[in-house]
Amino acid sequence: MVFSSLFFLYAFLPLSLLCYVFCRSLKAKNICLLVFSLIFYTWGEPKYVLLLLAMSFFDWFFALRIQHASPDAAASRKRWVVLSCIVNLGLIGVFKYSKIICSTFGIMPAFVSKIALPLGISFYTFQLLSYVIDVYRGEADAQEEYWHVLLYAALFHQCIAGPIVRYKTIAEELFEFRTPWKDLPDGIVRFSTGLAKKVILANTCGSIADRFLLADAAISDLSALSANLSQLSKTSVAGLWLGLFGYTLQIYFDFSAYSDMAIGMGKMLGLHYLENFNYPYISKSATEFWRRWHIPLGTFFRDYVYIPLGGNRHGSLRTLFNTFVVWALTGLWHGANWSFVVWGLYFFVLISVEKAVMKHFSGSSRFTSALARIYFILITMLGWMLFKYTTFSYIPVVFKGLIGANGNALTDFETHSIFTSNLFLLIFCLFAVTPVFKAAGQRFASFAKRSWMVQNVYNAVHYFIIPVSCLLISTAQLVNASFNPFLYFRF
Repeated sequence: MVFSSLFFLYAFLPLSLLCYVFCRSLKAKNICLLVFSLIFYTWGEPKYVLLLLAMSFFDWFFALRIQHASPDAAASRKRWVVLSCIVNLGLIGVFKYSKIICSTFGIMPAFVSKIALPLGISFYTFQLLSYVIDVYRGEADAQEEYWHVLLYAALFHQCIAGPIVRYKTIAEELFEFRTPWKDLPDGIVRFSTGLAKKVILANTCGSIADRFLLADAAISDLSALSANLSQLSKTSVAGLWLGLFGYTLQIYFDFSAYSDMAIGMGKMLGLHYLENFNYPYISKSATEFWRRWHIPLGTFFRDYVYIPLGGNRHGSLRTLFNTFVVWALTGLWHGANWSFVVWGLYFFVLISVEKAVMKHFSGSSRFTSALARIYFILITMLGWMLFKYTTFSYIPVVFKGLIGANGNALTDFETHSIFTSNLFLLIFCLFAVTPVFKAAGQRFASFAKRSWMVQNVYNAVHYFIIPVSCLLISTAQLVNASFNPFLYFRF
């Protein structure tokens, strides 16, 4: 079940909200949330819900042992947190990385080849780890009730593809007090615009990318490798750039749409998840980009890996090593394939070079800012190739094609046709990846406060016309659409 499905929109979500409304106490509301979260997860992964239950149990138990250890038993507390890391990382290693490890060494036991990637394991594993570590650090209190930890890990809003929610940031609202209806209108707007972002923008950009860069199903079909390479080598220069541009937009709109919908559903119930994105494509450098892209993941690696390793406190070489570890793990977290590791190390190199070299060319003029943004978007688009293609054979063919080194044409009729037919949507997307619409909305809201009549117009547009339009247009798109999961489901 995905958020952008008719069943979820018109059956599961309304039913879950209706049941939630009829629950009076906070405990009853949380039980309702847990039941629907487990149904949601079981819908997609019937057998792997047992893994979610087991990992939540282990971390509930470990956190209690840490909490109940005497203050002077530091060694005992450390043993429990180390054991939690071993269990969590061990399980994610088996289910997510056993195939890549075995294939690297040229072996593939039958039982390993049958292991499927559990939905959301990358996200809920990090959440559970942060819970135990925060209890160990004294930054959070351990939960006495097992089902409380399970609820935190299994919340259907963000269990599958984030945003990663740190326990200490959500514990009070989740278990002590929340006002569920205060942000309901804003939650509905956020959810509906996220839905439209996925169904209209991300899926359309994805179809452009698939046409010129190959669909994921074709890329994963190794028997068609030769034919795929031949097709890519003949694709025009403009077609490859258009496809890469489409994929750059798709991956942002797709992931941020899921985050918008998760944040919106949380707001409907009085839960406030941290923002996952802050317009990353307006960045001027790779360093700035990772302060704006997938923000909770970056803060997780900073707080639980980079700083414990020593951060930048032990000289330049140690800092470089710590940064290398973080980016190798960042790449590996995104997918069980060496292409993702290379993608992570690609950003390690970019950030290291920026810190060592580009600071000497920094400036505040509009010209240098424009050059920095052009530099950034180009290196980011090229980096997304490593994300798109899990088989390295495609990378040199596409890269050569981007500069016409395959003997491919500069452009062709199909590229021109697809570009012109999607021109207005692509222009809209360019504005949508910047804060332009947000700033316009804020100005309209500020202006509306001057007059009750204008305020009523603003409220009607913002809280009724926009969400209803987004829902109706998205529904029309989904009626004849095939299954369209979010890209980050596979991570």
